[in-house]
Amino acid sequence: MKSKNQLPEKSLLKQLDLFTTLVPFICIIVLCVLFVLFPDSSSLILDEIRFFLGDQMGSFYLLIGLGVFICSLYLAFSRYGQIRLGDTDKPQYSSFRWGSMMFTAGLAADILFYSCCEWLIYASDPHVAEMGAIQDWAAAYPLFHWGPIPWGFYLVLAVAFGFMLHIRKRRKQKYSESCRALLGGRVDGMAGRLIDLIAVFALLAGTATTFSLATPLLAMAISRVTGIAPTSLLTIVILVVVCCVYTCSVYFGMKGIQRSAACCSYLFFLLLAYVFFFGGESRFIVETGITSLGLLAQNFITLSTWTDSLRTTSFPQAMTIFYWAYWMVWCVAAPFFIGTISKGRTIRQTILGGYFWGLSGTFTSFIILGNYGLGMQMHGRLDVLSGYLSADGATAALYTSIISLLEQLPLSGFVMVLLVICMITFYSTSFDSITMVAASYSYRELGYDQDPDRRIKLFWAVFLILLPIALIFSEKSMANLQSVSIIAAFPVGIIMLLIIASFFKDANAYLREKSSPENTRPNN
Repeated sequence: MKSKNQLPEKSLLKQLDLFTTLVPFICIIVLCVLFVLFPDSSSLILDEIRFFLGDQMGSFYLLIGLGVFICSLYLAFSRYGQIRLGDTDKPQYSSFRWGSMMFTAGLAADILFYSCCEWLIYASDPHVAEMGAIQDWAAAYPLFHWGPIPWGFYLVLAVAFGFMLHIRKRRKQKYSESCRALLGGRVDGMAGRLIDLIAVFALLAGTATTFSLATPLLAMAISRVTGIAPTSLLTIVILVVVCCVYTCSVYFGMKGIQRSAACCSYLFFLLLAYVFFFGGESRFIVETGITSLGLLAQNFITLSTWTDSLRTTSFPQAMTIFYWAYWMVWCVAAPFFIGTISKGRTIRQTILGGYFWGLSGTFTSFIILGNYGLGMQMHGRLDVLSGYLSADGATAALYTSIISLLEQLPLSGFVMVLLVICMITFYSTSFDSITMVAASYSYRELGYDQDPDRRIKLFWAVFLILLPIALIFSEKSMANLQSVSIIAAFPVGIIMLLIIASFFKDANAYLREKSSPENTRPNN
């Protein structure tokens, strides 16, 4: 007897959408080859495109960010909030399991890297110095850039995808399918193909560059503990280990992902607790955290809409718009996963619960890890800011600064090991969800209650790690691919607007269906 979510018995090849799967894959490979063969000219072209979109069209990203956040609150507190995602009154997962999977799937190991060092970037920025005390704004800006607007991107789309999967029970788990109510049959033609190509392309570019950010920190931490030189070979070994971990968990489906997410959450909060209680900056962490939350609340609209039209510092173009674009690229995978695991929850529960778990995790991380380093700097216990400002390579200096700060903790070797394990589990749970989404994209049709074939999940699990390994040997190629992922956010943003408009149209139709006389007439 076949299980509920077992795929029909027919040729796997005939079930796959090879066009949507292979074309973005080939495009990324071709781009990487061009980056290696023509690094200077390709960088120049990408920089010009990125400058145009980020500088000349920057208001587009800012307006989408603020608009989606407002939309999320409207969805939660309007009549749409009562819509339940699925035909069950009991959520599929407990609150902790749901929250841990959502939090760890949406952030990868980036949160550990940025929590430790982002205050350094702001403390050295002239715009932050103009705003007031560095210790206040260097702690407040990370909460803004990792706060309600980024999570709003995830949650509004998660609701749209959850509605598509659990209420409409569509046979395709793709970006294009979520636009069906608005575009109609055109999603089965070239319009749908284009939407899905952009989505998969952005997914590949974004995930490939994500590994580049925190992996060097992993290599440096392992080097400090073991004495092994932080070479490219060590980085490759780390990537292979990460791949093995998340491949094993995704192979076992949602049970593996649940266990991976729970393990990640426990280790993550163990690290935060250790730094808070043994770092010697507990009072400063708490008080600066309260101040930064207050600054964020008081200045949220101003921060969300500031464009620096005279380009006195170009801070929003370099930071805020960059962040919104990068989060938008990640919206190809994370919201799909959140929508999938939100079965049984109402839209109100999904959005408000998502904000609770998402903001609790990110704010706690930045307040503890970030303010620990900031406190060490402000109290003169360790001057990492001078080293960062005088370094030739800003990114490399961030890695060195993080290691220096962690070495000030008691039993620093234990802290390094804990950091490494946390980052590996973060990578594992994030790429579990990405692999599941990418595998679903590979099918022509896939029911809401069906899982992709394990062979397809294994293919994506291995492929997602091959590109970062190849890019290790060309630093310029990684920078170029990072620009590609940011550029891809522009069309993704347009698609997001289509998805939201389509959801409202479909949700209105659904509410009318629910209130029609046929559905409200009592049974005889």
